[in-house]
Amino acid sequence: MESKKIGDRGEQIACRILEKEGYCVTQRNYHSRFGEIDIIAENEHYLAFIEVKTRTESSRTLPREAVGFSKQRKIALTAMNYLQTNRAEKTPVFDVLEILYCNDGTIKYNHIKSAFDISCLGGNY
Repeated sequence: MESKKIGDRGEQIACRILEKEGYCVTQRNYHSRFGEIDIIAENEHYLAFIEVKTRTESSRTLPREAVGFSKQRKIALTAMNYLQTNRAEKTPVFDVLEILYCNDGTIKYNHIKSAFDISCLGGNY
């Protein structure tokens, strides 16, 4: 399966996982001039900006390894852009949701809550 299809399917699965975890998905694929946020969702306490990374079991790296400093910075800047135009009553957090397609046809996932925060990025934005 090509990577775009894998990623799109992973985002669909991620939405279902988040809903089961008590989140309400408010937006998908939010774009700004800085980048894109895959999913914006909220629960009782948090407004979560969620990066979904999907891989097959044969991949050489874990999905979360693709969310390095540069990607974190783009997500943070895009989230700040979102917050400038959308009022938020809840605490913003940055999550990573890993989806792994296993060779036996099963799917594993790992929701890494508060995977990073903007204070670790340093500098002025």
